Amino acid sequence: MVRNGSIFNRERDEIYNHLHFFTPSFEVLRILLHGPTGAGKSCFINSVQRILLGRNSIGALEQTARTGASFTLTIKTHRLKKSGGGRYPFVFCDIMGLEPEDAGGIQTDDIISVLEGRISDGYTFNPLAPITLDSPKYNRDPHPCHKVHCLVSILPADSISRMSDKVIDKMKRIRQKAARMGIPQVIIMTKVDEACELVNRDLSRVYHSKKIKEKVQVCSDKLGIPLNCIYPVKNYHAEITQDPNVDVLILMALRDILNFANDYVEDLFE
Repeated sequence: MVRNGSIFNRERDEIYNHLHFFTPSFEVLRILLHGPTGAGKSCFINSVQRILLGRNSIGALEQTARTGASFTLTIKTHRLKKSGGGRYPFVFCDIMGLEPEDAGGIQTDDIISVLEGRISDGYTFNPLAPITLDSPKYNRDPHPCHKVHCLVSILPADSISRMSDKVIDKMKRIRQKAARMGIPQVIIMTKVDEACELVNRDLSRVYHSKKIKEKVQVCSDKLGIPLNCIYPVKNYHAEITQDPNVDVLILMALRDILNFANDYVEDLFE
């Protein structure tokens, strides 16, 4: 895990060009983001769109106040725009966050239904009960394009060590279902700048940080996801101008997520 600034800049341009011309083996790859409330799911979507467009973007509404309650209440599919026109051949599925309480946040059964492509866009999640079969937003016969092709767990580096065991248990259940379906899984570890002072001063040092390595290990231990499928990133939050160091970390994660998803659909339809 050793990188320097010049490699970051060069790799950023290489990955951006790769993604701009990326053509999957399936019409559209569907990526599901899930995790605890306040982890940065919507912020990650906006950060990706910002990098790909080269300008600020707020396609996914965000909550800045740490209220403990999910700001995202419905399921929404985000198909990202290309600079110069058109859309990328992948979508992010944004959903309500997980909370420790049984009557708070999204139900795990609802996330499993999303994995299976059974919940349509615009459905408002009910923290007290999962979707019912008679709901107009329940898809009884999902097309393969409605199903999830990669599951992304969003975890905050600054608070992963003290995260509720109940939330982790919910995420493990979702992970087990995804594993039975053969869906590839990764972790996006956000807020690395808030977890390490070295990284806060210089993001290009993220792969030199002992503390970040420790946080990555905690993520792996808690969810059982291999170290090489955990990506430390910093979302755009207060920045007005682009930062190549922010860009390359997110682009490296996105490139692998799309490759994993594409491998999955290739194996699925062989």
